[in-house]
Amino acid sequence: MRVLGIETSCDETGIALFDTEKGLLAHELYSQIAVHSEYGGVVPELASRDHVRKILPLIQSVMDTAGVTAADIDGIAYTSGPGLVGALMVGASVGRSLAYAWKIPSVGVHHMEGHLLAPMLEENPPPFPFVALLVSGGHTQLVKVEGIGRYQLLGESLDDAAGEAFDKAAKMLDLDYPGGPHIAKLAEHGVSGRFTFPRPMVDRPGLDFSFSGLKTYTLNTVAKHKGPSGLPDEQTCADIARAFEEAVVATLVIKCRRALEATGYKRLIIAGGVSANKRLRQELEVALAKIHASVFYARHEFCTDNGAMIAYAGAQRLAAGMTEPLPINVTPRWPLESLPPLDASSTDD
Repeated sequence: MRVLGIETSCDETGIALFDTEKGLLAHELYSQIAVHSEYGGVVPELASRDHVRKILPLIQSVMDTAGVTAADIDGIAYTSGPGLVGALMVGASVGRSLAYAWKIPSVGVHHMEGHLLAPMLEENPPPFPFVALLVSGGHTQLVKVEGIGRYQLLGESLDDAAGEAFDKAAKMLDLDYPGGPHIAKLAEHGVSGRFTFPRPMVDRPGLDFSFSGLKTYTLNTVAKHKGPSGLPDEQTCADIARAFEEAVVATLVIKCRRALEATGYKRLIIAGGVSANKRLRQELEVALAKIHASVFYARHEFCTDNGAMIAYAGAQRLAAGMTEPLPINVTPRWPLESLPPLDASSTDD
């Protein structure tokens, strides 16, 4: 089965073609970072308009690269939530309309299920069951995964997502949007130990997160050390970035280890934009080795939003016989646990 995947949940237009026998055939991604950077964050209306401009040319480009025509495509998967409602409507409308015109089935895909399954695109994907850390600009969640659609939320952020906290901390240091890569790059020049930022909610039981207090602590530290320019000197900015990154990473690592110990699982996958952070990957590998557990993640290009993960997730559900009715629906807020399970995807540990 060849499935065309369409991702338009936020500020990236991702298109991919996945074959259930041959794997990923082609994929392309257009990022709107340049559009939104001057605003310091995503402007929903601008995002929707840019998706309209880019989606059809990208679909044609992916089909040309894969050497296929409409007659060679067996199904279409598109992100139907969660996300920005206008952006979601662009992808859903195009996906559903093409499916109707081409007389093939289509299915709406949960954006976070796409992220969760992105490591399955690698050569050695993790078998079920496992714990998933979904960490991005919009979500920070720990999920117990027994199979596709068999999810139990173990913990989540009670306020800001980790990626959002990175963006806001970067803005405090006058760094460009999106903030995560810029904080990480600046932190490489920082001195560890000069500042010690709090590890929120690690001193209490449970697997929930909170990053708003860490954001406030960062703001106060920047204000305390600011110079004539309104910012701390260059080295102090690097030291603050290092302390902030270390605090976020340590918090995520502690909670991941706690989740594995609670479930008894020995496999962790991390997905979402923040999963590309080098320090997070290094610290997780060290911490999990101590409890004889393994960590898996998608390749760097599939950590952020992309069409490949949607094509893969959609292919699994289409192969199981799931399809969408004719009306076009999107769900900006959509609990991951509400998805129907595909029982055949589960295995024993």
